[in-house]
Amino acid sequence: MSIFLLCLKIFFIRILDVSLGTTRMILIVKEKRLMASIIGFIEVAVWFTVVKQAISAADTSLWVVIAYSGGFATGTYIGSFISGHFIQGTLTVQVITSMKDDMVKTLRDNGYGVSVIDVKGKDDTQPKYILFIQIDKKRFNHLRDLIKKLDSKAFIVVNETKFVQNGYFK
Repeated sequence: MSIFLLCLKIFFIRILDVSLGTTRMILIVKEKRLMASIIGFIEVAVWFTVVKQAISAADTSLWVVIAYSGGFATGTYIGSFISGHFIQGTLTVQVITSMKDDMVKTLRDNGYGVSVIDVKGKDDTQPKYILFIQIDKKRFNHLRDLIKKLDSKAFIVVNETKFVQNGYFK
């Protein structure tokens, strides 16, 4: 096999291998153990098929090392992109604002469940509120844009949620 074809093979197999690994790690964090284990099995099988050729050819060609490293870097990027789009999750969004009534009404009219707490901010002369919103990850961009439209100065904090029980989801 020519060195060029070997480099292409190594590059693309590393992309597949590392993309699977990145997805597997995200699934582990989300406690989806069975799916992570299945992906881990496939990942190692794919890796094992190429590593012997890559190591034996690496002694003779720097291009193999570059293909192997480039496949790793590209696989990391692609794996994180794939995971971000296909692994579902929920987010806890906290919004600190002084515009409670209009914002809460608009958010609820758009299907978001909102809980409100009165808080004291840096400036005690203006009332502040924390809005707690639990959403599916895929709805975040819509929610963020809606909040920015209602209050461009709103302070937004977003965290991934590990577990949700009950509550309101549209």
